[in-house]
Amino acid sequence: MALADYIFKKPVIDTERLTIRPMCVGDVPALKEWLPDPSVYTYWGKEPSKSEKNPEMLFANEQKPTKSFHLGIALKDGDKVVGDIYVYLIENDRMASIAIRLAPSCQKKGYGTEALSAMTAFCFENTELQRLWTEVDVRNIPSQRMLEKCGYTREGLIRQGKMVNAWCDYYIYGKLATD
Repeated sequence: MALADYIFKKPVIDTERLTIRPMCVGDVPALKEWLPDPSVYTYWGKEPSKSEKNPEMLFANEQKPTKSFHLGIALKDGDKVVGDIYVYLIENDRMASIAIRLAPSCQKKGYGTEALSAMTAFCFENTELQRLWTEVDVRNIPSQRMLEKCGYTREGLIRQGKMVNAWCDYYIYGKLATD
């Protein structure tokens, strides 16, 4: 399969404890529990947007077809969305950026590692992507550990660079399909 096969129908990925899937209006109550929380944005590079503060706005307009993924991370027990994962900034169908965030109540339980590992494997096994990369604030030690557990390599340090809307020191992590 190829990225083009997922333009209109996004994947559903099951792991031992999670389902990574497209989000829907029914997820708004769960999203309202954590998405507006300012602590989620400590190392995200920006403050919560209007739609992140009011998650129902995420579903107000029809989504445009895209090769990018923005999927919810739901607990299999109850199907509650407790995080989200992005694959975006796709270049020539060969490389893309990946980002993940979790509700504070679901951090430090291995869910991030489980979701990132599954999404990474999906991209390399089911699309033509050959490289995934991400940026992580140097102060965000838990995310660095998660990336390293998932086989991502710290490739460099950007000093006082712009990460989304924040000026900070950040690392570039990457993983190749051949790693």
